[in-house]
Amino acid sequence: MIKEWPETAKYLSGELKNLRAGAPDVMKAFSAMAQAALAPKALDTKTKELISLAIGVAVRCDDCIAFHTKAALAAGATDEEIWETLGTAIYMGAGPSVMYASHALGAFNQFKDAAK
Repeated sequence: MIKEWPETAKYLSGELKNLRAGAPDVMKAFSAMAQAALAPKALDTKTKELISLAIGVAVRCDDCIAFHTKAALAAGATDEEIWETLGTAIYMGAGPSVMYASHALGAFNQFKDAAK
């Protein structure tokens, strides 16, 4: 199955909008936490997005892969940084992370192609 990662992210954004409407207090708090966690401090935002991508791979979250791959690319992640991130995720998550690393690589390539 070939997943269309940019379309997945677009679809999920719509569903998250619905979730924000239905559970506004929870989603406002989640958004504030995300903004605080990703704010550049000792680590820049790109590094934090790469960490988030690695965690998404390790916990097998396709939706996390879609959003954090797109965000890492937007923050300036290079091919080499994605490769190292996926290698670390594989190390931490073993065999299942190998499979989800392939999902993240597909997402990165699709988002990169769409940005051209």
